[in-house]
Amino acid sequence: MRLLWMIFIFLAGAAQAQDRRPSHCIALAEAPGVQYLHKASFRDPVEKHDVRISYIAHASFLLQTHDGIDVVTDYTGFLGATDLVPDVVTMNHAHDTHWTANPDPAVPNVLPGWGDYGLGIEHHLDLGSMLVRNVSTDIRSYGGVEEKGNSIFVFEVAGLCIGHLGHLHHEPNDAQYAALGRLDIVMAAVDGGMSLDVPTMIRVLRRLRAQVVIPMHWFEDWTLEAFLTGMSDAYLVERRPGNALTMSLRDLPSQPTIMVLSPRYLQDP
Repeated sequence: MRLLWMIFIFLAGAAQAQDRRPSHCIALAEAPGVQYLHKASFRDPVEKHDVRISYIAHASFLLQTHDGIDVVTDYTGFLGATDLVPDVVTMNHAHDTHWTANPDPAVPNVLPGWGDYGLGIEHHLDLGSMLVRNVSTDIRSYGGVEEKGNSIFVFEVAGLCIGHLGHLHHEPNDAQYAALGRLDIVMAAVDGGMSLDVPTMIRVLRRLRAQVVIPMHWFEDWTLEAFLTGMSDAYLVERRPGNALTMSLRDLPSQPTIMVLSPRYLQDP
């Protein structure tokens, strides 16, 4: 009887695992890169095979799909002069500029990047046209280290693998790099020390080999310029007008490119 019960548990677990949508970014980690398209207002429709990325402020971005899914990264509770209620918000708690203790109760999916102290958290949210998952990393805390206190969130949408490094405090280890899989677009903090120092962030991005890097989380122009200078031997630098761009898998730049956006809070027409 005990043997039959163990077989039942095993089969139930296997069935549940099969129901969980696999990550195409990990499966296709060796696939070639992608390219970019045009600028648009965050209220404009998104084409079927595109994703729009709008830089809101600090480390907060709005990601939007063709079927109306709105996701905000490092959500602080304030988006600007808008009544937009995101479908998903992600947060990290290194500083209060990356999270809120009181997210809008109307947001259906609130994903903190940390769990119980030192234990981390796992997210695997399948929204149909988008899969949201995370990879835990450590953060500095009160002079020490909080293990698994930060999350790198990965958004798999329109065939793209988009990573937001959060408040990254150390270079990922081999297991964490493997868990990230292929990343086509990366939002990376370039403040020069509150997260990673510039040389270490450059080393991380060179290993990730994303086709597009979007700088975020800088406080002075010199930290941004130091990052751009350090990456200019391997990446083109494109200073985009405005705070948004629209991307697709089919036609992003063939050469790795840093796309500098100017943050702007959302404002309804």
